Amino acid sequence: QVQLVESGGGLVQAGGSLRLSCAASRSIFSINVMGWYRQAPGKQRELVATITSGGNINYPDSVKGRFTISRDSAKNTIYLQMNSLKPEDTAVYYCNAAVVAFGNTLNAWGQGTLVTVSS
Repeated sequence: QVQLVESGGGLVQAGGSLRLSCAASRSIFSINVMGWYRQAPGKQRELVATITSGGNINYPDSVKGRFTISRDSAKNTIYLQMNSLKPEDTAVYYCNAAVVAFGNTLNAWGQGTLVTVSS
């Protein structure tokens, strides 16, 4: 199993930037897909960004061009750089690790970190 520890959330004004970090308890190259999801009050959890072990990256249109996912393999850590933040980006952000083993996908989640964007 994988343990994930997130950090970096906080309060920022619209137009500002924040960087989230997610440290994994094992080599990130042993994890098939890592990513960030978010959940706003009263809404379903949604994808923000993913990166595969091979380096393929995916963003939804809502954050494309504003958010950047990256990784540091030496630190077993992924990051989410968030620029040009909008009030609608306010949510709890969760780090996710998906490991495919014996035909099953095992998901691990971080504890979540709150991002609040004020207008």
